[in-house]
Amino acid sequence: MIDPKAFDDLAKRFTEALPSSFRQFQADMEKNIHAGLQATFSKLDLVTREEFEVQQGVLARTRAKLEEMEKQVAELETKLAATKRRKSADKAGDSEHEG
Repeated sequence: MIDPKAFDDLAKRFTEALPSSFRQFQADMEKNIHAGLQATFSKLDLVTREEFEVQQGVLARTRAKLEEMEKQVAELETKLAATKRRKSADKAGDSEHEG
């Protein structure tokens, strides 16, 4: 969740931007804007910076593991293809010796 101080700071900036004739309503405005912002942000599917960074790390590790596995699959496919070629060559050699 977002830090409540961030709401306070944002609400304060909004009210400070109001003309001086509205300054008397500043406290009420701050409360109303704060409540409105909090309600709006609570409806959004937001994460904290810390949660984001944790997930970013998980993604980086997952990508590295995926690249490692892709290399292993490529190596296995190469070995399999070589084995199939050898078997085909052996069969062709056997049929030449039979004839």
